[in-house]
Amino acid sequence: MSLNADDLQEYLNANIPITRAMGVTVADADWDSVRIGAPLAPNTNHRDTVFGGSAAAVAILAAWALLHLRLTSEGIDSRLVIQRSRMRYDRPIDGDFTATSSIPDAAVWHRFLKMLTQKGRGRLAVPVTVYCGEESVASFEGEFVALAGGGD
Repeated sequence: MSLNADDLQEYLNANIPITRAMGVTVADADWDSVRIGAPLAPNTNHRDTVFGGSAAAVAILAAWALLHLRLTSEGIDSRLVIQRSRMRYDRPIDGDFTATSSIPDAAVWHRFLKMLTQKGRGRLAVPVTVYCGEESVASFEGEFVALAGGGD
């Protein structure tokens, strides 16, 4: 089964309720990357910029969604969780924003799949860039663990 942006949007809205409150939308989703957006208004802080936790949540969602898309497309039943994350903010985010995830190295993906299928557990770091308009405003890296079986 291959997922697209609409499928991911439906899954997030049904299974991760905060995505609706944050106004999260899946802008693009394919094998190479996932881009998730959110408006400023429901994610604002006391300075009328994006609350840091909202930016981090959208970045986590972009990374998680890419792994979910790939695992589902490969027919691999697993439970996918975040283990560790690091976020760097380069400037305040003063408008609607997006987070784009990718897995830059095919060999890393193949090692992850091999560990998951052979050992029942795979671990993978996924980088994400957060944009406000066309400008990169933050970066994120999350380490995710997939456990065989259990489904998301």
